[in-house]
Amino acid sequence: MIEAIDLCKHYGSFAAIDHLTFTIRRGEVVAFLGPNGAGKSTTMKVLSGYLAPTAGSARLCGIDVVRDRVRAAEKLGYLPENGPLYPEMTPRELLRFFGDARGMSRGRLAERLDFVTQECDLHELLDKPIGTCSKGQKQRVGMAQALLHDPEVMILDEPTTGLDPNQIRHVRELVKRLGQTRTILLSTHILQEVEAMAGRVLLVNEGRLAFDGTPAEFKARGGGQMDQAFHSLTHA
Repeated sequence: MIEAIDLCKHYGSFAAIDHLTFTIRRGEVVAFLGPNGAGKSTTMKVLSGYLAPTAGSARLCGIDVVRDRVRAAEKLGYLPENGPLYPEMTPRELLRFFGDARGMSRGRLAERLDFVTQECDLHELLDKPIGTCSKGQKQRVGMAQALLHDPEVMILDEPTTGLDPNQIRHVRELVKRLGQTRTILLSTHILQEVEAMAGRVLLVNEGRLAFDGTPAEFKARGGGQMDQAFHSLTHA
């Protein structure tokens, strides 16, 4: 469902992604880890079609994201970190705008709007200007936008950023439910989220894949401590 094949992204002489290869299957929820500057966000932007790779290829549901970006985007729900939202719009207006942009019928859009309102707890926010929402509220609106068209693949960059403990718990439960029928790649700096949501861990360091395994295997690399495993895999 998600394929990175010998993926590279260079900025001059700097390699943000350096020959990165991995495959994620249907129904997997995969945590994407790495220190700041390791290439996580760049990889997600390439997988989403937002950035073109310097070399290699990326595919969603077998569709090359460079050669057929529009068709790949139909399969993808993408929540970037601090994703742009139109502050003058309300969540209801924003979601209708994105639904219209994706060519959703009026009936289908109404159905999906009801679904994401429930799943992302937007009832009290639907008609509130987004510019007046808190960071956590904006994150919930961004998640609703990513879910709106019922995508097969979801790429979530720091989905619990700015959320309070109750909202974090809600997102965890939502991700686990969605992962039963979708493929999810989520980036996080909060190691507790790995065990709570993911069945597999990919860790990148300096643009290269440094670990691929289960959360239990990852934890074992640190003698039973997630933070120690992260440290040992990202420090030479």
